[in-house]
Amino acid sequence: MALFKWMPRLVFLLVLLPASLAFGWNWDHPFNATNACDGVQCGKGKCVPDTGYPYAFVCQCDSGWKRTRLDNEDALKFLPCVIPSCSVQYSCMPAPAPLPPVPYNTSFFDPCYWSYCGGGTCIKSSSSSSPHDRICQCDPGYTNLMNVSVFPCFNDCAIGSDCSKLGIKVADSTSTPGSSSASDSYAHTSLPGKLLWATVLGTSMALALWK
Repeated sequence: MALFKWMPRLVFLLVLLPASLAFGWNWDHPFNATNACDGVQCGKGKCVPDTGYPYAFVCQCDSGWKRTRLDNEDALKFLPCVIPSCSVQYSCMPAPAPLPPVPYNTSFFDPCYWSYCGGGTCIKSSSSSSPHDRICQCDPGYTNLMNVSVFPCFNDCAIGSDCSKLGIKVADSTSTPGSSSASDSYAHTSLPGKLLWATVLGTSMALALWK
């Protein structure tokens, strides 16, 4: 637990600091706590300035949301909160890839390294002022959760009914497809029969009165 707590600082000292000197990276924005949260998308969470982390902010997740599929996210608090803690059925979509190992190079801070985009592709921001930003570009047949591009791409069949408590739109499983049209069809097919009997009855009464 203590190792994860100090991981961001260790990675910065051992990896990111030498890389910043070698490539001439500009750290003014990431470590400026006054504007660290400008433009940051935390998904279902809140951005909080914190100079104790490499980008000078952390995403505090709302209840029921995570940043990754890892059990321990202490070292990854710069990632957005986009993974719901509810039932997801992978039988109708590609199963998630195995969890990646912890890298000991600059890939640690690559947001796409840790991201799960479901039925989509992670695209990293090309802006030097927001290297932590990324989106999930969905393949045909998939849409971003919450209709926000920072969230993973799912199709309706994968979302469990208990996900509705997190504000995720869940397909209605109580009505069966075609039930409405079936009842309409029944109404339409039964209507001519009723009309026929009404016509016969009316004709019979007319004949009886005529006689």
